[in-house]
Amino acid sequence: MSEEAASVDESVLRTDVVIIGAGPVGLFAAFEAGVLGLSCHIVDALEEVGGQCIELYPEKPIFDIPAVPVCTARQLVERLTEQCKPFAPPIHLAQRVMQVERQEQTKRWRVATDRGLVFDTAAIMLAAGNGAFVPQRVGLPEAQALEGRHVHYAVRKRAMFDDSRVVVAGGGDSALDWVLALRGHARHITLVHRRDAFRAAEATVQEVKRAAAAGELDIVIGTIAALNAPDGVLQSIGVKTIGGATAIEADHLIALYGLVADLGPIADWGIDVRAGRVAVDTSYYETSVPGIFAVGDIAVYPNKQKLILSGFHEASLALRKAYSYAYPDKKRVHVHSSYDATLSERILGSQAAEEVHS
Repeated sequence: MSEEAASVDESVLRTDVVIIGAGPVGLFAAFEAGVLGLSCHIVDALEEVGGQCIELYPEKPIFDIPAVPVCTARQLVERLTEQCKPFAPPIHLAQRVMQVERQEQTKRWRVATDRGLVFDTAAIMLAAGNGAFVPQRVGLPEAQALEGRHVHYAVRKRAMFDDSRVVVAGGGDSALDWVLALRGHARHITLVHRRDAFRAAEATVQEVKRAAAAGELDIVIGTIAALNAPDGVLQSIGVKTIGGATAIEADHLIALYGLVADLGPIADWGIDVRAGRVAVDTSYYETSVPGIFAVGDIAVYPNKQKLILSGFHEASLALRKAYSYAYPDKKRVHVHSSYDATLSERILGSQAAEEVHS
């Protein structure tokens, strides 16, 4: 082997599994990989872990995680990150997997990102939620300059809107949920939607209407037509209504029009994709291409339930099949975590080490 070839090989990261997606399901998959004795790397296009939970509703309460009566989306991500710590899975953020190539000689995969990372892996797990996604933005030329200060596509810190005049635009669950969550915190809150029918849960719609009737918030039927921001400071929002136009005094606009989902390069990997989701066999949540798995919201199969807890189950089973690709000559014997001495030592040892350094 030439020196040049050797240097190229040294730059390749060898691992058992590459997990694409650092949302809750991807993070739990990294923990479960460690439990099974598999090494893994996580890659995510976003700039922080947490996926859609952090991108869209970090402070929204979640009630259906087993043994956790209630936690915010951010708290869930923090707990899952903490759970992963004993195995220290490397997490590579702000980059997308662009190329996936089967290595016929080794029966492994070569995976490359848009920032130059290259992996040699036995299996690939797609835990990418809706794939690469971006929020639908306000289609006004003045909006971009106000993003992050006055125009927002997610609520990252509720305190930012305390004692402010807030307009929330949209008619889905996220828009109505945040209108309700911000009442009592914002000085005044207005919901703007293009029609008087909403796409949210009926109970939420009724609660919003009751709050409006009680004077806790306003509902305006119309579309955002102008952002009045002299000197770069938002003062009011122009709304086109059926009867003409109106202006709403506002310090912030939260536009929750939904996401534009795009599988990106995943669509070109030769796997069975149906209506923007990846079809899997529910035995091990493997795609039509052996060695590539899909779990969480990106996976589709009969009676699919788009729940975080479903994704946890899918990841657990998928990794058991991934183990056979990583160690084809080794039979794994199932051991309950309570009786796994090695696992216990690793987790308890990690906790003890943290207590010493804290």
